[in-house]
This record gives sequence, structure tokens and C-alpha cells, in this order.
Amino acid sequence: MTDLLAAIDDHTARLVADARSADDLAAPSLCEGWTRDHVLNHVARNAEALCRLVAAAVDGTGETMYASPEARDGDIDAGVGRGAEVVVDDVEATAAPLATALRRLTPEHRDLVLERTPGGPTFKGGMLLFMRLREVVYHHVDLDTQFGFHDLAGDLQVLFIENELKRQQGAPDCPSLTLRSDEGDVWSIGDGGADIVGSRAGILRWLARQDPSGVRGESLPDLTAGL
Repeated sequence: MTDLLAAIDDHTARLVADARSADDLAAPSLCEGWTRDHVLNHVARNAEALCRLVAAAVDGTGETMYASPEARDGDIDAGVGRGAEVVVDDVEATAAPLATALRRLTPEHRDLVLERTPGGPTFKGGMLLFMRLREVVYHHVDLDTQFGFHDLAGDLQVLFIENELKRQQGAPDCPSLTLRSDEGDVWSIGDGGADIVGSRAGILRWLARQDPSGVRGESLPDLTAGL
């Protein structure tokens, strides 16, 4: 079983190290409309937001992840344009209290319903560790440096692929496909119609970022975009 806390610590350190060595935070990221600066500010604000959710789960504060979608976006934009060292320090500084907070979660918090925004989408407390790991890993990829999904351990690649497939299954237009990884995995959703082949990293990049460069198939179905 994957140690999510250890993986969060490891991948946060890798993200911070790569961000410090990035030559230009104003360069475009792989997130449409966002620079690397935006991505790093988002990761920092996400750490604070998840600390609020831990408080809601453990202490019963009733806090939501964000006050509103507009407040979330405004807080990200407000941090853009600072010096590169300041931005990366922000990512590192906000990750530290979150690492402590996440260790307060226990199995009794797993089924608590938490809100993204007041009256908005909900999720359960048991998802918080995975949510942070996905945030750090996916947005590390989005920085468009040397790090990619191919740098993940196999268990994490599988974990993320299976989560992406659950998301596709929950979409209004669930695609029908069978995925066959070069490493020997097989996954099917829908009626398993389209046969798609690729490395785990290539499959994950397609599912998570709709980049088909690492997969092969006669016909690639449309996917629902996510995080």
C-alpha cells in the first residue's frame, strides 16, 4: 500500500528543488492561461486551503477549502509577479504546516463530508492525502521542466491512472475504452470499446492532461478534462 504521507513529503521536496532551478517563472506552464508563477502560487494556496479542511475535519471548525471560486482565483493572482525566490519559499513554507496537519487525520475522519466552497462540491476527509499528492505531482509536471509522469514510481502511476478512470466513469459522457500498459496492466471502462496502448506514464498523461503523444490506438475517444 502506498505511503501517501511519505510520497507527499518526497514529491513536495522534488517540486521545490525543480522550481528553484527553473530559469523563468514567467514562462508558460502546461495549464492553459497560467505561467509557472501561477502554478506555484496555486500550490502554495492549496496547502493553506487543505489546512483549513483538516481543521474542519479534526476540530469541527466548519471551514471550507475556499470562500468562493473567485476568492481562490484572486488569491492566486495576487501572488503572481513576486520574485522567484519569494514564490518558491512560499511553496515550501506553506507545505510545512500542511505536512503536520495531514498527520492529524485518522480513520475516524475518513467519511466526514467536507466542502470545497460553501454549498459547493463536497468530498470526504479520507481523500485529503490523495488530493494533496495529486496536486503536487500534477502541477510539478505542469511546470514543464524535466519532471514528468515517467518519473513516478509504478505504484503511484497506477494509483493516479485508476483515479482518473473513476473520474471518467463519473462524467456525463463516459468513454468506452480498454487500456493496456506496456508494463502489463489492463483497465476497462464503459463497454471497453476503444483499445488504447501505451506506457503507464503515457496513459496517465493522456487521461490527466489529454495529451495523446504517449498512447496508441486506432481511435482515441474524447475525455473529460479534470484538475
